[in-house]
Formats: sequence, structure tokens, C-alpha cells
Amino acid sequence: MARATGAVASRRRRKKIVKEAKGYRGARGNLLRSARSTVERALRYAYRDRRQRKRQFRSLWITRINAAARTHGLSYSRFMNGLAKAGIQLDRKVLADLAYRDPQGFAKVAEAARQNL
Repeated sequence: MARATGAVASRRRRKKIVKEAKGYRGARGNLLRSARSTVERALRYAYRDRRQRKRQFRSLWITRINAAARTHGLSYSRFMNGLAKAGIQLDRKVLADLAYRDPQGFAKVAEAARQNL
């Protein structure tokens, strides 16, 4: 009976790691040990940052809404409270986009919020 080796499977595993490390600078893209540690770190960052991206965008939207609301004499919290009382159900993403792209439309929303405080 022929001797069985794990050569094909181990080569496939190693090639997969080095392929994921393609484009990395220096030994990180060529040498297996460096490539493996770098790829593992990159995957950890990617996992973490997929969650952080959601937080960062929400923070950005709130900053934009706050800046636009203050130009109309309202703080962020009073603006959002006025919207809730007015029954206007726009999420922060839409409000931030409105403040950025359509200042006149945001002014109307801000006025509706001010009237319902």
C-alpha cells in the first residue's frame, strides 16, 4: 500500500493564507508565519470594525443633525424631541442626508420641530 502524505492538503492550506496576504508589504506577503499572523490580525480588525462602522456612522449623522439644528436655533436633543412630538418619523440617516443635501427641506423640518416643543 502506498504511503499517504498530507502534502496536498497542507499546501492548499498554506496557499490559502499566502493568497489572503497578497499585497502585504515585505515578508508579510511571502513568508508563511508572518503572513498567517498578519492575516489573522486583519481578520480580527475586520470583524471588529464591521460593528464599529455602524457606531461611527450613527455618530456622524448625529453630528451633522446637531450642526444643522443649531443653525436653526435648536440643540440636537430639543430638535429630536420636537420631531417626536410632531409625529415626524425620519431616522437619523435621512435627517443627516437632508441637512447635507437639502438645507431648505431641513429648515421646514426644523420649523415643524420648533412649533411642537
